[in-house]
Amino acid sequence: MTPTSPHHNSSPARRFPVVVVGAGPAGLTIGNILRAASVDCLVLEIETREFIEQRPRAGVLEEGAVRGLQRRGLAENLLARAQRHTECEFRFAGERYRLEYFDLTGVHHWVYPQQFLVTDLVREYVDVRGGDIRFGVQDVELHDLDTDHPSVSYTCPETGLREVVHCDFIAGCDGARGVTRTALPAGRAQIARSDYGIGWLALLAQAPPSSDCVLFGMHPNGFAGHMARSPEVTRYYLECPPGDSPENWSHERVWTELQQRLGANGVPPLTEGRLIEKRVLDMHNYVVEPMVFGRLFLAGDAAHLTAPIAAKGMNLALHDAFLLGDGLVAHVTKGDGTGLDAYSATCLNRVWDSQEFSHWLSDVYHGTSSGDPYRAGTTLARLRRIFDSETAARAFAEQYLGRHTAG
Repeated sequence: MTPTSPHHNSSPARRFPVVVVGAGPAGLTIGNILRAASVDCLVLEIETREFIEQRPRAGVLEEGAVRGLQRRGLAENLLARAQRHTECEFRFAGERYRLEYFDLTGVHHWVYPQQFLVTDLVREYVDVRGGDIRFGVQDVELHDLDTDHPSVSYTCPETGLREVVHCDFIAGCDGARGVTRTALPAGRAQIARSDYGIGWLALLAQAPPSSDCVLFGMHPNGFAGHMARSPEVTRYYLECPPGDSPENWSHERVWTELQQRLGANGVPPLTEGRLIEKRVLDMHNYVVEPMVFGRLFLAGDAAHLTAPIAAKGMNLALHDAFLLGDGLVAHVTKGDGTGLDAYSATCLNRVWDSQEFSHWLSDVYHGTSSGDPYRAGTTLARLRRIFDSETAARAFAEQYLGRHTAG
C-alpha cells in the first residue's frame, strides 16, 4: 500500500471534498456531475490535456450511456456529431449476414470516438463549469484510505514540489495501470482474472469506412473487425498471437489479411489506406471486488477491465461514473450515503453480465481459427442460429446493445 502520510518538503495542504484521480471518461464525468451540484473537486491527470484529447481509444456507445450523459448536460456535441448504427454484419464461410438489431429491439448504437468525448468533457468541466484540474502530475500517492481523512499527494510538474490535498473521498479512475488499484491493501479485495490466450492487432487506418456498419469476420486465419471512427478513419482489428510485435505486420501483410478475413461473396474489397496506429492487445479481463476500500471508490478500468471484444469498456466506465457521481453528490450535499453504500454491488451486477457476454462472444469470434474442428463446427452453429431464429437474434442484440437501463 502507499504510505500512510504524505512526503515532507511539500507545499501547504489544500482541501477538496472529492479528489478524482484520472481524466478519462469516468473521471471527467464524475467531475462534471460534482461541479453541476456545486461540489468542489480536484481532478489529477498524469498526461497533458493535449494528449488525452487526441488519444484514440474506444468509440462505440450504448444508448443507455448516451441517455445518461444527456440527462447530465454532457451530450450536446455527441448528439450533433455521432453516427447512429442500427445494424452490424457477420462474415463467415464466405458469406455475409446482416443483423438489423434496431428493427429487433428499437435500440441502436452511437459511434463517437473516445477522444472526442474526452475533449467535450474536459471543455465542459474546465471551461464551462470552472472545475479544477491538474495535468501532467507525477508520483501520485494515496494516504489514509481506511480513515475518515484520506489525502492524495503528487509532484507538481511546474515547481517539482510535493502537493498534498486532503479530502473526504477519492474516486480512482486512472485505468488498468494507474496507482489507485495498486493502492488496495493485499487481501482486502479479490481480483478475478481471465486470459483469452489470444491477441488483437489494433489498427487505425487513414481510409474511409468500407461498410455502413460494423463488420465481424470469422475466418480460419483468425478474427477480423471493421469499425468506422469518422468519414476519414477506420478502426480495424486482426487476431494475432498474444505478445506479437506490431513490427511483424507490414502494411502489405495487414491489408492482405484484412481483405481475406473480411471478404465475402458479392462484396467489394476494403478501401485501403495508410496505417496510422498499430498496437497489439493481449485479450484479458479482470474484476476487482468490491470496488470500494474505505474512502477510495474505483471506477472504469481501475475496477474492471473488459477486453474490447464486446465494446463494453467505455460504457461500463460511464455507468460507474453516473452512480458514483450521483452518490457522492447525495452524500456531500444531503448526508445521504445510500448511493455510495450500494455502489459496488450495483456496478458489479452490470460488470459481471458484460464479462459473461464477452466470454461468449470471444468463443464466437475465435472458434473458427482455434484449430479444433469440433469447436469450429459449434461456432458456426451458434452463428447460424442467430440468423435462423428471431429469438436467438433478439437475445444476442439485447446483450450486444446493453440490456441494462442508464445510470
